[in-house]
Amino acid sequence: MMSWETITLLFFAGLSAGFIDAIAGGGGLISVPALLWAGLPPQMALGTNKMQSTWGTLMAVRKYAKAGLVSWSQVRLTVCITFVSAMSGALVLMLISNAVLKMIVPWMLLGIAVYVLLSPGLGKTAAKARLSLGTFACLAGSVLGFYDGFFGPGTGTFWTMSCIALLGLELTRATAFTKVANLTSNMASLIIFVLSARVNYEVAGVMIAGQLIGGRLGAGMAIRHGAPFIRIIFISVVLTMVAKLLWDQFV
Repeated sequence: MMSWETITLLFFAGLSAGFIDAIAGGGGLISVPALLWAGLPPQMALGTNKMQSTWGTLMAVRKYAKAGLVSWSQVRLTVCITFVSAMSGALVLMLISNAVLKMIVPWMLLGIAVYVLLSPGLGKTAAKARLSLGTFACLAGSVLGFYDGFFGPGTGTFWTMSCIALLGLELTRATAFTKVANLTSNMASLIIFVLSARVNYEVAGVMIAGQLIGGRLGAGMAIRHGAPFIRIIFISVVLTMVAKLLWDQFV
């Protein structure tokens, strides 16, 4: 039975992750450390994270699609490749022990946080398309789909950056494309986690409540204003949680 303090933390972690993920990606950098903090084993934490983040992402996709920012013909091939790659990543994750994951997860989180910190212009300006839609779907769908199925945090940021730099999409459409790709990889890897009994439904339920609110608010904010103001809060929260995980590991 979870304490009210844990329930409250998980609810607000889900809300914050959904809000940030809908705007700039990277909500898993908040939700995964929160799940580990709540005492879930790494594989269970990643599976539960997929369950709760799927609902927030679904809310964001609905909001972007309603605003006319999703081109379904443009994302179709990417969705197919991402789905298969994400399932592969989740299957590989099942082969890795919790002990190994417990050691590498904080360092992967820290690496992603540092990358975002050192890239102040990430996702702010559009660029000329460098790849065809088919090539982009094969490359990004395979690499980012596999990564999201295997680990996940920060995937949204990488998708947005790739859409802008390689497809030449402007920020709002790149973010909308990102949400569709994220939803695909979340659902694909979630199938593996559910079949492998790696989802804590009680914890997921608490975070889903926050995700639905955060995803809706975040997508609305992104459509209206963009995401620059999220950056400082995002990095501060991530680095704080990474510091705690590393403290728990070495002290």
